[in-house]
Amino acid sequence: MRHRVGVVLALTALLGGCSPAEPRPTPAGPQPTSVSPTPAPTPSAPAPLPGFVVLTDVDPRIHADIRYATAHNFVGRPITGYREPLCLLTRQAAEALRRVQDAALASGHSLKVYDCYRPQPAVDDFVAWSKRPDEQQTKAEFYPDLAKNRLFADGYIGAPTAHSRGSTLDLTLVDEPAASQPPYRVGQPLVACTAPRGQRFPDNSIDMGTGFDCFDSRAHTADPRITGTARDNRRLLQRLMTDAGFVNYDREWWHYSLRDEPYPDTFFAAPVARSSVG
Repeated sequence: MRHRVGVVLALTALLGGCSPAEPRPTPAGPQPTSVSPTPAPTPSAPAPLPGFVVLTDVDPRIHADIRYATAHNFVGRPITGYREPLCLLTRQAAEALRRVQDAALASGHSLKVYDCYRPQPAVDDFVAWSKRPDEQQTKAEFYPDLAKNRLFADGYIGAPTAHSRGSTLDLTLVDEPAASQPPYRVGQPLVACTAPRGQRFPDNSIDMGTGFDCFDSRAHTADPRITGTARDNRRLLQRLMTDAGFVNYDREWWHYSLRDEPYPDTFFAAPVARSSVG
């Protein structure tokens, strides 16, 4: 989450501001007893997301577990810009995902999304976090065998990221009907995302060989150490997504981008909130 994109960064909206004006000399002679203060400029809000939708409005059958709106992620707290636990996508990506859901249901499964559109301020939050070496409260689960300072260098987190263009998402498959999933409790004992399915966090995903956001080479889609049912499940997800026009990022079995995305060179800043889609 976290993927380099070799394009020119073109944010749709940036928070604006002005530096304070230089003080002017006080003129000679009598001065007025009071002067009305000059109003401070109001920072501009990020522009709405053009052509974006809330995924559940397009297909309410798809499950969601938006991790960055919660404390259950590799940072260990909600991420800047995630005001609501929603999956926002371009309409083209959402419509393509509805076709994937139809095909998944035919095989007795359903999709579950972990992350969709990711605003640029969230990426900035990741970058700032990466520069604070003492903040590693969830290392034992998400990057147990990797030094924190390798997360960007090894491609597990990227700045900018394709997620900010609105047609990239992280997802998995669950059985349908989906099993219940116990809530994450801050402070609970952490288990490595590379542990066997029955030991790691009880996500209701079918077995994919590792947990979501597992920063380890075993999360690479075709890692040869992933065999049997987990390998078959990854291949099923990849086939379903590829058939609908998505492309997998080979270092993360959960990460897919729409091949013909409508904004290939634009990285958006509006927060994850229903108000951002109009």
